[in-house]
Amino acid sequence: MNRMILGAVSALLLAGAGLFWWQGKASVNAAAPPPQQVSEAEATGLPLEELPGEDGDGMQGATLPGMTAATREEKRFNRLDRNRDNLITRVEALQPRVAMFRKLDADHNNLLSFEEWSVVSSNRFKKADSDGNGSLTRPEFATTKPKDAKKAKCGC
Repeated sequence: MNRMILGAVSALLLAGAGLFWWQGKASVNAAAPPPQQVSEAEATGLPLEELPGEDGDGMQGATLPGMTAATREEKRFNRLDRNRDNLITRVEALQPRVAMFRKLDADHNNLLSFEEWSVVSSNRFKKADSDGNGSLTRPEFATTKPKDAKKAKCGC
């Protein structure tokens, strides 16, 4: 008997919750006016003829030295897009990592085992441990910092 009463109460609670959920959905007022469009001239406060064009004519301020037309992301994309089809395939995306993998793969079986990785790591540690005591001091550890990419010298 208690199970039947508990089941009926549960069913009523679920039905009530569903009713409130169904009625509480947001509705869009179809008669509401669309938001006003603001033109560039109104947003900046300048007349339209004084705004710079799409090609950069009319821009104010000094140009930065060494700036090129290609942005940083465009350069990065172009570096990976080897065949210049404006698409980066999986092979093109993974190509820069192949050389690093081949350096670690000592037996050239295209499988990187823990032993191969640990030998390279151990050799790096031995190279950094200049006094050979089995531990790195702060100056020794500083020598393990990855080398910065070489920057092109300014042709000024």
